[in-house]
Amino acid sequence: MKTMKLFLAVVLMACSLGSHAADKDSYSVVYTAHGDFEFIRDAIAAAVEGQGLKINHFNKISAMLDNTAAAVGTTRKIYLNAEQIEFCSAIVSRQMMEADPHSVAMCPYIISIYNLPADPKTIYVSYRKPPVVSSPKSRAAFRAEEKLLDSIIKEGIQ
Repeated sequence: MKTMKLFLAVVLMACSLGSHAADKDSYSVVYTAHGDFEFIRDAIAAAVEGQGLKINHFNKISAMLDNTAAAVGTTRKIYLNAEQIEFCSAIVSRQMMEADPHSVAMCPYIISIYNLPADPKTIYVSYRKPPVVSSPKSRAAFRAEEKLLDSIIKEGIQ
């Protein structure tokens, strides 16, 4: 019984982090937070800059979709808000590209922040999973990238 309580406590603690992926084949890592979209977006941006990294661009995904909806013959609103923060790390990117010059396709890094019309207070924060590679140097570089992205998101949604 004591072991079961400990197991349940560990499971509850893990669930409280607010991270989930759709399944083992998912192409992204998605965290959830609750609150104001702009506040969480700004907290993620501050966490990026807090790592000493420069933000290249904010991609306004929901605005683009809203502006082009009529041109593609739809009225469906997919996101209430959706933005991407685009940035890079000279250290991690160099490590990736020294291991495999073709990994340039994985740069810049992008963290997406979005909410859905049905639930405006649930904010999703996600990034693309790094590819599965056979080279030990590339695996190490992609682990470093994923660790960086996870730490930025966790800091931003606390």
